[in-house]
Amino acid sequence: MKRMDAINGALVADAACMGLHWLYDQEQLQRVATTGDVLFRAPDAEIYKERRGYFAHADRLPGQSSHYGEHVQLIGNLLRSGDRYTTQAHQQQFLAIFGPGGSWVGYADRPTKALVATLLQQTEDSNSISGSDDDQLPALAAVAPLFAFDDPADLEHAVRVTNDNDIAVSGARVVQSCLLSLSEGVDLQAALRQSCDVAGGELKDLLVNALAMENYQPLEVANQYGLACHMPQGLPVVWHLLQHASDYESAVTDNVLCGGDTCGRSLALGAIAGLNFGVPENLGGRYLGRLF
Repeated sequence: MKRMDAINGALVADAACMGLHWLYDQEQLQRVATTGDVLFRAPDAEIYKERRGYFAHADRLPGQSSHYGEHVQLIGNLLRSGDRYTTQAHQQQFLAIFGPGGSWVGYADRPTKALVATLLQQTEDSNSISGSDDDQLPALAAVAPLFAFDDPADLEHAVRVTNDNDIAVSGARVVQSCLLSLSEGVDLQAALRQSCDVAGGELKDLLVNALAMENYQPLEVANQYGLACHMPQGLPVVWHLLQHASDYESAVTDNVLCGGDTCGRSLALGAIAGLNFGVPENLGGRYLGRLF
């Protein structure tokens, strides 16, 4: 297994999902699927018109990252240089990309805006914990880069830069545990089961229950746990998808068809599926960013 497949898997999955991100109407997604591939769709406001969803990515092109994937890329770029991870470098680069005059062109959600505001007020003596009390899936952005580059940094510190929340940290550790197990030769289903033990309380129960469902029913499971951005909603859906996955592309496709925060779920699903199955060249070639 190539560790870089984890970060590449997350990046490609995020970009593949971006065009239909935050469309919460599964019937509409099925209609879209009859018109062609749901992966790497061009963002189209008409698809969202009078449907449950939020059209956020009008400024993006097919193959580009969402703001989630852009965050994964920036951490990977920090580590690509050969430097070890530091929260200070993470914060500085986040501000350089998403802050005033930054390179990002596109949608920024409330946690991103709140973090930028916090970082603008920080001094050299400020705490490395800068994130909001928020348990949403973008907290997973650091997992694949730190794993791919085998960086010894404490994952919790990296998560709390953006998400100062115990559930967010727990979810990130679950994904990290699954990746580490796979890298040690554990099969995917066993790695998913073992990683549940890293979670605490309610999140563990939700993940265990998602794996216990014998029949593959992604749309129903997504509706059961929730299509929105919170870790207790998205991560069990990812575990169900991966439990039954046979290849990278079909797992990413089914994630899109589930609807909702597809890009958020892709940070976990893409990393794990990428490491386990590899990222197909036909999909990697459609990503407009720089892979690792």
